[in-house]
Order: sequence, then structure tokens, then C-alpha cells
Amino acid sequence: MYTNMTAGYQAYQKNKYETASPHKLILMLYYGALKYTNQAETALAEGNPLSAHQHILKVQDIIYELIACLNEREGGEVAQNLKNLYLYVIDQLVQANIQKSAQPLREAKAVIQSVKDAWETIGKDITAGQNYA
Repeated sequence: MYTNMTAGYQAYQKNKYETASPHKLILMLYYGALKYTNQAETALAEGNPLSAHQHILKVQDIIYELIACLNEREGGEVAQNLKNLYLYVIDQLVQANIQKSAQPLREAKAVIQSVKDAWETIGKDITAGQNYA
């Protein structure tokens, strides 16, 4: 029975990602980055640098995925500015990992949070615009 429940959950998770809009997928990445940043910060506070390191690497993977999603040719200056922000976040994550310090981690989290908030607002504006079309 446990195997059936696990398979059902995995199918649900797979379907959630396969049916999500591109906007929603990016939003999921931001939420994941924030989740792992919080976990890394907690691990540092608890004196567990190995766990913090593992969580920071997950955040870095997500940020690199966000960079890969950018269309710099069509996105122009906006895409370039986002790339610069993402690279700054990567730098802060590397510093947090090297120094085992929460301060650069908090800085990275603040940038991710700001970009996520803006992305959510864009989604609301798009949805509102579709309702009037």
C-alpha cells in the first residue's frame, strides 16, 4: 500500500510541473530557492555547516537554472539585469559557503525575495489582463 501511495504522490508531483505555465514554473523555482536558503540559514545557526553547504548548493542549482531560462536576445536589458542579479546571488551564496556566514546568505535571500515578489506581481497583471480580453 505504501508503494501505491508513493507512486500516486510522484504522479501528482510530475503532473503539477508538466501542466504549470512557464510563469508558474519560474515562480516554483523562486519558492524552492527561498526554501533552501532558509534551510541553509537554519543549518548555519544550528552549527551544521555540512547541511548548510548541501542546501546552498541546491539554491545555486536553482539560480543557474533561472539563468538558463533567460532569453537575452528577446529580453534585452531586462534579461541582462536579471542575469546580473542572479550572478550577484551566486556570488553571495559562494561567500556564505566559504565563510560559513549567514550574512551573505541573507543578502542572497533578500534579492531572491524581491525578484520573486516582482514576478508574482507580473503574473497577477497578466492574469488580470486576460480577464479583460
